[in-house]
Amino acid sequence: MSLKAIHIVFIVASCLMTAFVGWWAFREYFTVSHSATHLLFGLASIAAFVGLLVYGRYFLKKLKHINYL
Repeated sequence: MSLKAIHIVFIVASCLMTAFVGWWAFREYFTVSHSATHLLFGLASIAAFVGLLVYGRYFLKKLKHINYL
């Protein structure tokens, strides 16, 4: 497995984790606690998710000539 493939796996895993944390934080905010901390965690997670998507797209464009194996 190449460094490019491992990098993509970690970007996808990070996107999934930030999306899950964002969903969890918003669910906690709107149903249980109404705490500003949960709202901030949710917003930060969604911002990180969008940032990771932008970075992943940039990474794929930059290294499109390198093989995955």
